[in-house]
Amino acid sequence: MFNKRASGVLAHPTSFPGPYGMGDLGAGAYEFVDWLAEAGQTLWQILPLGPTGFGDSPYQSFSSFAGNPLLISPGELVKAGWLAISEVERVPLFDARNVDYGPVIEYKMGLFRKAYARFAKTASASFAAFCKDNAVWLDDFALYTAIKAQLIEARREEFKSPELAAYAIKMKQYLDDDQVNDYYYGAAWSSWPQALAQRAPDALKKAAEELADEIAFVKFLQYEFFRQWGALKAYANGKDIQIIGDIPIFVALDSADVWAQPELYCLDGDWPTAVAGCPPDYFAETGQLWGNPLYAWEAHAKEDYAWWTRRVQAVLAMVDVVRIDHFRGFEAYWTVPATEKTAINGKWTKGPGIALFDALKKNLGKLPIIAEDLGLITEEVDQLRLAAELPGMRVLQFGFDHASKSNYLPHHFEDSRTVVYSGTHDNDTTRGWYQTSATDKERDYLRRYLNVSGDDVAWDLIRLAYASNAVFAIVPIQDVLDYGTSARMNCPGEATGWWGFRFVDGTLTGEHAKRLAYLTELFHRGAWALDPEEQVKPVIEVVGG
Repeated sequence: MFNKRASGVLAHPTSFPGPYGMGDLGAGAYEFVDWLAEAGQTLWQILPLGPTGFGDSPYQSFSSFAGNPLLISPGELVKAGWLAISEVERVPLFDARNVDYGPVIEYKMGLFRKAYARFAKTASASFAAFCKDNAVWLDDFALYTAIKAQLIEARREEFKSPELAAYAIKMKQYLDDDQVNDYYYGAAWSSWPQALAQRAPDALKKAAEELADEIAFVKFLQYEFFRQWGALKAYANGKDIQIIGDIPIFVALDSADVWAQPELYCLDGDWPTAVAGCPPDYFAETGQLWGNPLYAWEAHAKEDYAWWTRRVQAVLAMVDVVRIDHFRGFEAYWTVPATEKTAINGKWTKGPGIALFDALKKNLGKLPIIAEDLGLITEEVDQLRLAAELPGMRVLQFGFDHASKSNYLPHHFEDSRTVVYSGTHDNDTTRGWYQTSATDKERDYLRRYLNVSGDDVAWDLIRLAYASNAVFAIVPIQDVLDYGTSARMNCPGEATGWWGFRFVDGTLTGEHAKRLAYLTELFHRGAWALDPEEQVKPVIEVVGG
């Protein structure tokens, strides 16, 4: 499967140019696909596509199955007839280089409600089919989202009510006062009235009846997201570009996943007994306290990992290849008591191991999965990855810390079934890293290793990635554009203030395409596609795909 050399670019749709405050699935996305084809690239990697929650992180989603409605393009809604041109002509003055999510959400949701008002007057057979085919997750997600929206409105008046005080106290271990207010003001399900939080049948039935129109609106947004995404994916595939998606290993506590099936997680009522994170490492001296609930792996094993099977299957209905984030957590994961304020006092706990991947293979066949095996990787993690027959990752920025001993440098790539990156979404940009984060020794070793001056360091690492024996070479769009630290996508360990990077229309040029195409041809990373017999046949079809 991973046996033909290929290359591509990491760029999340939120980063694309466009008039509506953030990149979306409209014209900017299609122009980017055209640019990839012009540059001779056959891979486009994205971040998770789920609806984002607190902190705007795509790795803290309200659902493992739903799409992010903020990615819906108003322009595409005009083409579909659900919005009038006049309704999208007057746009607030948004920042073209960064997403300010609050104003964008307010603006776009206003447009989407207008679109839904027109759509609701029609009888759409494809919408009915979509709702039926995806009912296993869509019904719970739509009800969860509708209840959340109702409680947010209700709490505008009772924001500091005694009923919410206990929940706020729990959250203080993770967040400062302002963030606590934002979080429980957002009506996390664990702060809901008990009957709704614990899914009492009578309470759910009543909520579904009272919120029927809001539930239908949520389903419309999902229908439209998948319709637009399916069309975009088909366009990319038509240009021989395969899309690499992303699955976070953990799910958010405030998600339809945990609310709908709490038995699959380690909870004490509505709160985790312990949370996920990672120990101190390159990214954070005190480790990273993610706060995600941990899986009750015994419960997953009893149902033959059915939830994980559905999750992987759903993502592979949307993309061609998938990267699973924090792969090492399947061998052993960092468990932190829920009372801790940092991840230092955690411990390693054994994960499901090869049993999960055996179940996925049995249920879905051979899968196009990339294992994100970064961080503290032990021999046991390597053995698990090899047993699961998955390629791992190498990040060139990590390679210059330990000089010639580092396995992140190409002369130590023993296995060509590897995916190499100049950096990932969690890294500083290559220019930013070189100028502000790298030590003098690292900069010196890089210059000597590559026999360069360092003046064009981003493209020096792009060239090194493409020249390596790794089967796939992926570079962030920020490195293609040679941007500095201000263009960084994320900084691990910092809960807010990230995920907003955008590039301005016209900055990604034909010259960038020519330069990348030259390296692609020079190092034999030509057109690539999965062999037909190896392609996964998804059960859940994407609308318009």
